[in-house]
Amino acid sequence: MMRKNYYRKLALMVTLLTVLLAYQKYTSREKEPFPKVTFISDASIPANLSDFDPNTLDKEQWQKLGFSEKQTATILKYKDIVGGKFTSKQQLKKCYAISNEKFSVLSSFILLPETAEKGDSKRFTPYGKKGIMISGKFNPDQFSANDWFTMGFSEKQAEAIIKYKNYLGGSFISKEKFKECFIISSENYSKLEPYLLLPAKTPENFRNSGKDNPVKSKIQYHPFDPNQLGPDEWIALGFSEKQAITIINYRDRNLRGSFKSLEDLQKCFVISAEKFQEMKPYIRLQEKQQEKTDFSKTDLNTITFKQLIEFGLDERSAGSIIGFRKKLGGFMNKQQILTTYNIDQDLVQKLISIAPLNTSDVPRYSLVNAPEEWLKNHPYFKYSADKIIFYRTSNPDDKKIWKLLKLKPEYEERMKLYVK
Repeated sequence: MMRKNYYRKLALMVTLLTVLLAYQKYTSREKEPFPKVTFISDASIPANLSDFDPNTLDKEQWQKLGFSEKQTATILKYKDIVGGKFTSKQQLKKCYAISNEKFSVLSSFILLPETAEKGDSKRFTPYGKKGIMISGKFNPDQFSANDWFTMGFSEKQAEAIIKYKNYLGGSFISKEKFKECFIISSENYSKLEPYLLLPAKTPENFRNSGKDNPVKSKIQYHPFDPNQLGPDEWIALGFSEKQAITIINYRDRNLRGSFKSLEDLQKCFVISAEKFQEMKPYIRLQEKQQEKTDFSKTDLNTITFKQLIEFGLDERSAGSIIGFRKKLGGFMNKQQILTTYNIDQDLVQKLISIAPLNTSDVPRYSLVNAPEEWLKNHPYFKYSADKIIFYRTSNPDDKKIWKLLKLKPEYEERMKLYVK
């Protein structure tokens, strides 16, 4: 019985082994080969790669190195951001358009130091008040107003540079002529000069060349007195409208009404050295004796800005007095003038001791009848204007309104100067 069971178990084991062997043979059939996995880099590397300077590569040359059009644009933009020149391999590596794998392949061929030397990082940094940035050598004749603006000049400065170029006949001609542009300071010129693609000296035949300078040929000079010229006359001499106004303001404000000498005219910043030399033979400065103001007969309520300057006040003091008088509608007593802000107290005290004050034309009103606009704009009334307007609707009587206002005596006293 035991043997019978033994043989049964043995037969079962043999059967199981047979099944397992058959399954193994079935599953071990040859399968199709798995495709080989290859990893493609972000850009292929040319086989004939040689040493190169990344600062000299243009768009096509970067693409020949295996970069896409977008990657190339990013690299060139990054170069502009860092100042127009890569100073080290380390700096170039930071450009996100260049992968670590690609950089490791290119690194040994790049003609740059591993890290920037001392001072190199500052070589192409913005400078000047407007943050002017130079990316490399350039021909200023080819620059538009937008190009000058991109470099760091203001819109007005950029337009003035273009106007100056047109004035020269469409070309800056030389570094000498470029330097004479009044918009470009000597500091900025010293920075720009090494990068200008212009001859250093002006050709000898420049002044005699009608083609090179068509603007000049249209100007017919005649003897003139710069102290007698208005905007139209200055424009006829070849200046723009803004330049003409600047010259007149310089004459009337800075020089108190007249050019006293040729040197005064030469110092006006909108007149270039060349332009001054052109005009110089025709300038006739006539010495004219200006009638001096008799301040003992000059009303302080009508005295002008120019007369205050003549008396000796500076522009700040004179402007403050004229401005305060306008807000008040006129001074009612001389002490008010001394309360004006930003004035030379000693000089003004001397003036008011000499000059008379006529108050007959100064507007005055009752509190009941004063115009709302006048109340709200007058320096002495504007802080109480709303109360006055409110109280007088139900109390049309000045005495009652004064009582309701409850003002400090000194405030009420100065307000009453302008009340009938």
